[in-house]
Amino acid sequence: MLHNILNSLDKSLNFETASAHCDVPCGIYDPSAAQVAALTIIRIVDLIEELAAKDSLTMADQIRVARLANQKEEHAGRVKDEVNIIWGDFLKAPQFENWANCHDLVHRIMMQGSKCRQGVSRDEAMTLLNLVNEFAEGFWAAKGVATFTATCPYAPAENVVYPKLD
Repeated sequence: MLHNILNSLDKSLNFETASAHCDVPCGIYDPSAAQVAALTIIRIVDLIEELAAKDSLTMADQIRVARLANQKEEHAGRVKDEVNIIWGDFLKAPQFENWANCHDLVHRIMMQGSKCRQGVSRDEAMTLLNLVNEFAEGFWAAKGVATFTATCPYAPAENVVYPKLD
């Protein structure tokens, strides 16, 4: 009933149609959040592996492992969400035409994010970061922005693709 009332009002008052390219029309898209989340996974895996190297774990250590595992899984989900938003809301046909492997790359990131959720492997986490860096390169290329690679200035001190902003 409410739908019918609103449709009638719309027809009689001829409201201007509003549209947006995403759920929140901010126009801000940046793969850096996905990159930071991927770096966080690597750092968390390193911290878990430090605890695993101990002969025995105190109750505090066990609680820390549980919290770290929870955060690792949350950040893997964040990587997937951030990439999915850019892929689904920002990228359109013109970008896809110039970025031949975009769909495959996004799928591989989704699968790798799941692997990082399921296990504790630095190699799997590094693979995710490398895929997200590849995505960042493609994203910035789609915007006509050059990139460079540098080591991030904090642990885990891995290479990250950054936009070259002049």
